[in-house]
Amino acid sequence: MKKFWKWKNQAQTETMPEARTLFLNGTIAEESWFDDDVTPQLFKDELMAGSGDITVWINSPGGDCVAAAQIYNMLMDYKGNVTVKIDGIAASAASVIAMAGTKVLMSPVSMMMIHNPMTVAFGDSGEMQKAIDMLGSVKDSIINAYEIKTGLSRTKLSHLMDAETWMDANKAVELGFADEIMQRTTTDEVEVPQVSMLYSKANVVNSLMDKVAAKCAIKSEETRKTKADDLMDRLNLIKNWR
Repeated sequence: MKKFWKWKNQAQTETMPEARTLFLNGTIAEESWFDDDVTPQLFKDELMAGSGDITVWINSPGGDCVAAAQIYNMLMDYKGNVTVKIDGIAASAASVIAMAGTKVLMSPVSMMMIHNPMTVAFGDSGEMQKAIDMLGSVKDSIINAYEIKTGLSRTKLSHLMDAETWMDANKAVELGFADEIMQRTTTDEVEVPQVSMLYSKANVVNSLMDKVAAKCAIKSEETRKTKADDLMDRLNLIKNWR
């Protein structure tokens, strides 16, 4: 079994008072979780092996929505505070797990992505319809987690999922998916831009076009100056010749 999680100070005791830290890296349940009784129980046993507050670091592109749902429920049921810190990406199923945090913090350079659930189906039209209905139910269950954390309407959340929404840290805080942006642990704080953004292909293209246009404008200006200088040189040459 390939584990996608790792503990630091798994059990917090009187002799080991350091806070417990859980790292979720890579694909959530790269191997089977749905048909496996061992993996979910192993994760739960390790989670419940200690007490006290825990910090969960997430850097994951997502994965199995069933695994994410169970991990979300386990973290929600945990007695201590759960601080989620996103240092890379929390996309798809990983974003659902992040919603279990008592507090969710994001690095200034991290991203969060939410979208509609997907599956692969095979069969006749009846089987296709069953798959569609199933995906609708899964989407509703995911919206439940987002709604509890953000307070946004289900309609708004549904539209964000339909659009496959990418959020930087500022936008995630603005929409309620995160609570704070992580700062430096030293006295110097991270300089965080005040302009929030949603990922947009149009914005990227427009930005590129603006840069190209700016360069073209500079070159055009340089060309005009060169021609003007050349003209003055010619006039001075004619004047001196006379």
